Amino acid sequence: MSGAVLTPSQANSISSVLLPLLLISALSTALVFQSGIVRMSGGADMPPPQTISVAAGRFTYRQPGEFYRAGYAVDGPKADHVMTAPLTIMKYQVSTLDYDACVADGACPARESATPSRSDMPVTGVSHDDATVFARWFSEKSGGIWRLPRDVELAFAAGQKFPDDALGIDPDNRNPALRWLADYEREAARKRSKEPAPLAHGSFGENEHGLADFAGNIWEWTTTCNRRVDLVNEGQPVTTEACGVYITAGKHRSPLSSFIRDPKSGGCSVGVPPDHVGFRLVEDRRWYAPLLFSIGAL
Repeated sequence: MSGAVLTPSQANSISSVLLPLLLISALSTALVFQSGIVRMSGGADMPPPQTISVAAGRFTYRQPGEFYRAGYAVDGPKADHVMTAPLTIMKYQVSTLDYDACVADGACPARESATPSRSDMPVTGVSHDDATVFARWFSEKSGGIWRLPRDVELAFAAGQKFPDDALGIDPDNRNPALRWLADYEREAARKRSKEPAPLAHGSFGENEHGLADFAGNIWEWTTTCNRRVDLVNEGQPVTTEACGVYITAGKHRSPLSSFIRDPKSGGCSVGVPPDHVGFRLVEDRRWYAPLLFSIGAL
């Protein structure tokens, strides 16, 4: 009935029915994914990707975002971060062949890139929205729960290859010209690469964890929202998040709007835009991940 208000007893009765149904749905989803027998249209299996696993541990991590003190841009602070569980992540970036299979299945929009559809070429010309759709499709087709990594997860997996964008300017210095000059010198020193290089050929090498081709000429999408942080001398920092602009990481970090497919066309908040943008996925092995997936929270 329109405008009706449930009594506490009615609300409790509905909850007692809905909660078991949600739990049954989550359990069913988990069993389907754990079985690993999920078929693509046409009956072909999507094989699981090659992955690496990084053991849980502690590492030092420069915080992402744009940081200011008294109106002047400063480097983001470093802080220790503890990864409490192992991280499983794709060894290589998602290929054009796999992404195009999603397009052929009617689930993903076509990419904006002339790179040929091959298993050894990284996909580019895809937005954050495209990558998110692919992750859900890939989870349904290959088994397991796959999603884009958070910036901190990508930094943990990238290890020594993850960029430190600090300019080394004294945060108490009020001369903005010093930061502009340091930023200009850094950006001018970066050499723009041309076309995406093939995967699985050691084009950009592996890091100490076995992660391949990170910080080559492909920047990678994360689920971390860009943010502006105004640091203060007393009290808590003031943080403003822009969840619609996400951090990409490669040779350096770049914030990009979620709909950007070609970063050279615009959408980078600060600095030189990435050469190309693609992605790799992490496998979410939390016991409740199937429930999050089933309700669209992943």
